[in-house]
Amino acid sequence: MAALVVGIATVGVVAGCGTTVDGAAQTAGPTVPRGDRNVVWNPCTQLSDAALRATRVDPATRSVVSDAPTGATSARLCNWTSTEGPYLVGVAATVYTQDEARQNTNLTVVREARIGPRPGFVHYDPSDDTKILCYVNIPSPEGSYEISVGWRTSERAKMKEAPPCGLAVVHAEDLEPYLPK
Repeated sequence: MAALVVGIATVGVVAGCGTTVDGAAQTAGPTVPRGDRNVVWNPCTQLSDAALRATRVDPATRSVVSDAPTGATSARLCNWTSTEGPYLVGVAATVYTQDEARQNTNLTVVREARIGPRPGFVHYDPSDDTKILCYVNIPSPEGSYEISVGWRTSERAKMKEAPPCGLAVVHAEDLEPYLPK
């Protein structure tokens, strides 16, 4: 679901479309607007199957949205299909700090949220008329993580909350212990 890249785009990244060929990411990757920073931790390859199962997604359903195979990159993002509903859970690692994300006028902060021991905030893209996406931003050693929920458009009528921010918080809480501090 390429739409999940919107959360990353809202913090300043322009991402390319991603696919997987024989298990290897094939993408143009995001541009690096500031070459002085590079995200190294990769949720696509370094988030364990145990972590994915803990948040009730199928590890075999990984979809690469943005994972530059070489060179510097400002974000890495993969999605997995939930085992509990018609939606995807995305995990992104970015070079963008929470302060930088908060300064972005292309996102709407819903509320503050403590995710484990980390301060976080919940946001969505106000230009998304479908309101099927919601994001939780928490700090990382390299910038921040974005944990997202993207409901399948064809199943929109089954959503209990639009955007699905409560669900995004649940998945962020599940994944937080597995993310580098």
